Parts: sequence; structure tokens; C-alpha cells
Amino acid sequence: MAPLLLLLTYLVSFSGPPIKEKTYPVGQIKTNMGEILFWLYDETPNHKASFIKLANQNYWDTLTFNRVINNFVAQGGCPDTPAGFADSPYLLKPEFRPAIRHIYGAVGAGRDNNPEKLSAGCQFYIVQNKKGEHRLDDKFTVFGQVFKGMDVVDAIVAVKTDSTDTPLSPIKLDVNVLNLTSSQLKKLGYEVK
Repeated sequence: MAPLLLLLTYLVSFSGPPIKEKTYPVGQIKTNMGEILFWLYDETPNHKASFIKLANQNYWDTLTFNRVINNFVAQGGCPDTPAGFADSPYLLKPEFRPAIRHIYGAVGAGRDNNPEKLSAGCQFYIVQNKKGEHRLDDKFTVFGQVFKGMDVVDAIVAVKTDSTDTPLSPIKLDVNVLNLTSSQLKKLGYEVK
């Protein structure tokens, strides 16, 4: 009996607490048309932190996809008005990265025509053009990439709109940040690099 007790004591003393698997913040947009998930780039830390902060504050949860254009973008958050983004909680300096481009599914930060190319903290868009929107490269900051739900984005930009590209039936936003492990992300179709 003593050797068994000794073995159990040995195993317990060297089997510390389980190692917690690393998680990654992932953007989630839920709409009545479905769910969109996107990777947030570490390479754009200020835009990533801003998105996480506003999502955790439920900032967008009373807002909509307010501008949708087929073969271009689905844009949501604060309205883009002739006066600019007066209602944005703050503006962010651009974080242009040569390796991060406006490809299909890119998530970018909206802005008005300010000369510093400052992003509005309140607005984001998703590129829906399958060929990308490379004319926006180095003019607007891309801070994420959709990996699940582009079929939802395709459906959103196909709705009937008015003359300002606003959907006739509002597409409400429910924006969150999910903390997922690499194995959870893999099940959803995303490989952590």
C-alpha cells in the first residue's frame, strides 16, 4: 500500500494546474440576416483596440448597416454625413500596412475627407467586391478580415436601398468580441498563423 500512496503523492505534486490555452479576440457582427466573424489584425493595434473597446461597450448595438452598395462595401456604425463624422467618439491615426490590403472580406475603418486620413472610431465597412477595392489601399485603414459570413455580407449588399444607399429595412447591428482558442477557430475555418 505504501508504494501506491507514494506514487499518488508524486503524481499530485508534479501535476500542477492545467495550462490554459491562448485565446484570440475575434470580431462578431450578428444581424437578422446572419452572423459575420472576422480576424482582428495585431498589425493595426490602435484600430484593433478601438474596435474591442467599442464592441465591449455595446456602442454599435443601436446602430445599423447604414450604407450598402453591391460590388463595393457594407458599411455600418455612425452615419457618414456631409459634415463628416461629428458623432464619432474619437478619431484614429491611420495604420496603413503594405501587407494588409482591401481584398474581398477586408474590414476597414470609415473616415471623411480629412487630410490626415484619420479614421472615425464609430464606423467600419466590409469589402464585398470579389476583386477587392485596391483604390482604397493606403487611404483607409484595414484592421480585420472576414473568415466566416461573407454570404451574409453578400446578402446585405443585395437589399433594396434608397438614393443614399441606406437599406429600406434597417439591418441592425449586434457587435461583440469573442475570445476563441486556435482549435475553436480551426473548427470555424480559420488557421491561426
